[in-house]
Amino acid sequence: MDGVHDLGGREGFGPVRDKDDDQPFHSEWETCAFGMTQSSAGGEGWSIDWFRHCRELIPPVDYLTRPYFDQWITTVAAQMIDAGYLTLDEIKAGVSTFTAQPAYPPKTTEASRAFVKNPKSYAIQSDVSPRYAAGDAVRCRLSGHPGHTRMPGYVRGHLGVVHAHHGAHIMPDASVRGEKRGEHLYTLRFSASELWPEAKASRDRVFVDLWESYFDPA
Repeated sequence: MDGVHDLGGREGFGPVRDKDDDQPFHSEWETCAFGMTQSSAGGEGWSIDWFRHCRELIPPVDYLTRPYFDQWITTVAAQMIDAGYLTLDEIKAGVSTFTAQPAYPPKTTEASRAFVKNPKSYAIQSDVSPRYAAGDAVRCRLSGHPGHTRMPGYVRGHLGVVHAHHGAHIMPDASVRGEKRGEHLYTLRFSASELWPEAKASRDRVFVDLWESYFDPA
């Protein structure tokens, strides 16, 4: 998330506008896009990190101008091509020449609903003891790298405090490379004034979930 795909905490893009209503979808194609994405998530090789990484490969102009669920469809299409289920020519023509392969679960409407209500857990066992405990002062690392990461740019280099420890979870940066490696996950607490100078008089706090290798003792 070292590009335009990581807009959290950045300035210059205007206010975050709330929805005018509480409806998750506003047209039928958005509902279909959601259903297709959730169905593809039933595949054995699918992970939320791989999906996010592929979505972050969308060119900046397209990413910033396409509707939200249009990004989802673009991502799923790219993943299906990569997995050999579709070809770019089929997508362009709108005609499938695909030979059916064994379907991934969920295979029914009921199974799809159950999958959405019971998302995958990325908790994992680890023999390594956590390095930090609640109350420890830490500083996030400045380093970034190509590919997917779950450390947002606005916390890098800043001081925080460990608020909670959640045990080991699959490390997203490794997961996008197909590595199922666990690392301890924490919630860090930041003062808003630490992250944004103009908030120096604010008493607000920002809570961010971060993996152990993202920060060091302060």
